Amino acid sequence: MKKMFVILATLLFAWTGSAVAQDNQLTAKEKKEGWVLLFNGKNLEGWTSVGKDTPPAFGWEIENGVMTVRKQDGKRGGDIITREQYSDFDLKVDFRITKGANSGIKYFFTKYEKGGWLGLEYQILDDENHPDAKMGRGGNRLEGGLYDMFPTSAKKVNPIGEWNQARIVAKGSKVTHYLNGKKILTFDRSSQLYKETWQLSKYKNSQPMFGDVEKGHILLQDHGDVVSFKNIKIRKLK
Repeated sequence: MKKMFVILATLLFAWTGSAVAQDNQLTAKEKKEGWVLLFNGKNLEGWTSVGKDTPPAFGWEIENGVMTVRKQDGKRGGDIITREQYSDFDLKVDFRITKGANSGIKYFFTKYEKGGWLGLEYQILDDENHPDAKMGRGGNRLEGGLYDMFPTSAKKVNPIGEWNQARIVAKGSKVTHYLNGKKILTFDRSSQLYKETWQLSKYKNSQPMFGDVEKGHILLQDHGDVVSFKNIKIRKLK
């Protein structure tokens, strides 16, 4: 009986290990569904910086499978962007902030005819301690929202120093933000509401209309604060 218990326990452990991915790895199920890793847990392979062919020379540190952005000698390294561009996609990013931190995940990031390099931004922010939380209109600069455009519905944020998961699903003109598995915002880039909101935002002078692009890079923002990322994965939607 004892021997049978050991065998069953071993099989259960093996099955669990194959079903639940370790950090910066994909399960067999995820691979079958078409997920790919954007961060290998070791280096910035697959990432560059804005307008360049290489990532920043400093500012982004990788240790124990975690990518952390921080200042060095009071200077920022700068944002990083994926080499590849994406249109319809499902993106997941685990992030961890420090007290008072500000960062973001930008998508459909590209160079506009007027306005320069821009992208829709999933806001990452310490809502309690960062002054940006009190700016904007109706909470549209709080964590999980579309920065300077749309606020979120009710959300559950894990405490400072703990991991949260952002998820962004873009299909056609519709985009949905999730935080820790809960849907917190949905908007339609082709709607009248979106166009009216754009005209009230800091992006009102962009050409074409802010967000009215077919594809763009994924960007992780260096806002000068210490923020960490891991388990960055994406799948293209048909």
